[in-house]
Amino acid sequence: MEIMGLSLAAFFTQLFSIVLMDLVLGGDNAIVIGLACRNLNKNVRMKGVVLGTVGAVVIRVIATILVVWLLKIKFLMAIGGLLLIYIGTKLMIQEEEGTEVEASNSLIRAIVTVIIADATMGIDNVLGVAGAAHGHFGMVVIGLCISIPVMVLGSTLIMKLMDRFPIIIYIGGVIILYTAGGMITDDKSLESFFSEHLFLRWTLIGLITIGGLFFGILLKKKRQRHEKEDEVEIIEE
Repeated sequence: MEIMGLSLAAFFTQLFSIVLMDLVLGGDNAIVIGLACRNLNKNVRMKGVVLGTVGAVVIRVIATILVVWLLKIKFLMAIGGLLLIYIGTKLMIQEEEGTEVEASNSLIRAIVTVIIADATMGIDNVLGVAGAAHGHFGMVVIGLCISIPVMVLGSTLIMKLMDRFPIIIYIGGVIILYTAGGMITDDKSLESFFSEHLFLRWTLIGLITIGGLFFGILLKKKRQRHEKEDEVEIIEE
């Protein structure tokens, strides 16, 4: 018996490998989704999670098709890491939206943020899934579709924890910044240099992680201080 041109044993072996790969490498993606959607109005929060996840998976499927071409782009992971530093810092400092118009706009922003961040962070996932599927595109699609509910449930749980324990927002930011540092140092064009200079590799990752965290905290405090000053000015008027 064959499924999609594969023997039954080969089909389930590849499917298990792909799903396992998605689960192992998808934890940081669930954190991004949780951070990006945590400030959405509760009645549209799940919509943001689902649409963001589906959009991210579609982009990942396309990237998997183009993986051979993507590997030829110099400094691809390093550029993605730099973009991720910005995204991680931004997600730590974003505040809750208030009005319906703002909530609508923030839903779109959250979905776009999830898709961009996942496309950036998903490079290692794309490479791993492409290898596990042995070039079988149908297996890639099935595996990624199975990963959607897992990512939705994971990010929903993370959001609930963030609502209860706000410090998790910063922990999530640290994980994203650490991932960004790893992407930069693991870039194919830079990997040989950093493998020979491990001290510089870990120093750079540490500076990005700790520096980004403190920068995010400072920006958030500065924004909160300005908001309080604006409130005082409005009351005085």
